[in-house]
Amino acid sequence: MRKRERENPCGICGHYHKYEEGEPCGVCGHRMPTVSDMGSTIQVSAFPSEILPEFLFLGSYDNASRAELLKSQGISRVLNTVPACQNLYKNSFTYHCLGDEQDLQFDDAIQFLEQCERDRARVLVHCMSGKSRSPAIVIAYLMKSRGWKLAQSYQWVKDRRPYVDLNQGVYHQLEAYEQKIFGSLENQPAFGMPVFSSPVLPSLSFNYPKPSDSVQIPAFNFSGATSIFARPDIGIPPQEFTFGAAHTSDIHLSSNQNPNSNMD
Repeated sequence: MRKRERENPCGICGHYHKYEEGEPCGVCGHRMPTVSDMGSTIQVSAFPSEILPEFLFLGSYDNASRAELLKSQGISRVLNTVPACQNLYKNSFTYHCLGDEQDLQFDDAIQFLEQCERDRARVLVHCMSGKSRSPAIVIAYLMKSRGWKLAQSYQWVKDRRPYVDLNQGVYHQLEAYEQKIFGSLENQPAFGMPVFSSPVLPSLSFNYPKPSDSVQIPAFNFSGATSIFARPDIGIPPQEFTFGAAHTSDIHLSSNQNPNSNMD
């Protein structure tokens, strides 16, 4: 493109446009930052938001209408979530369009995105503004493919595309889809793990005695009642166990037999 008077090259793609006058670049859409009603600066760019590196991109219809910019990012497939939006470059990209204007067809969209990921193809998911409908599809995909809950998936997308703003109806559909995914899984065992009707260890199962209950320890009784230290009388005189001296009866018997004997 030949440089014309009062035109500057685009800081993103290098093409010339009237940057100071607020004219967006005709190739990539880049233009001078504008000031919002709140006084904060917003950078307007035609680049879609990269949600998952080198795979999943999220944007608006304006993003989807810039073929050269999409090609520069390696995007080859487009998921159009709004039937009213025209698929502009059917000879350059592989399109998949959701057919329902009201209800989001999460399973249909996720099936297409899963195929893109298997093929290692970069894909753009877009709606008209890139704020509600297409972010909801991306959030649903994260829940289904990555196993993240709704709050975590939403925060992931919001961090990478701050102006995401889900409307109430879309959010309720995501809540229902979260329940569909995780509500049915929470009551099922993990894949490949056997199901035990009762725990392996008897001490941990229901209605089994605890280890401390298996042996009844009697209480100590100091009032003369039978205790664990009681022993039966076996009728053996204590003197039978005298060691180191002759039995007393033997000594008396010897003295009687020989009264004049000396005890040396």
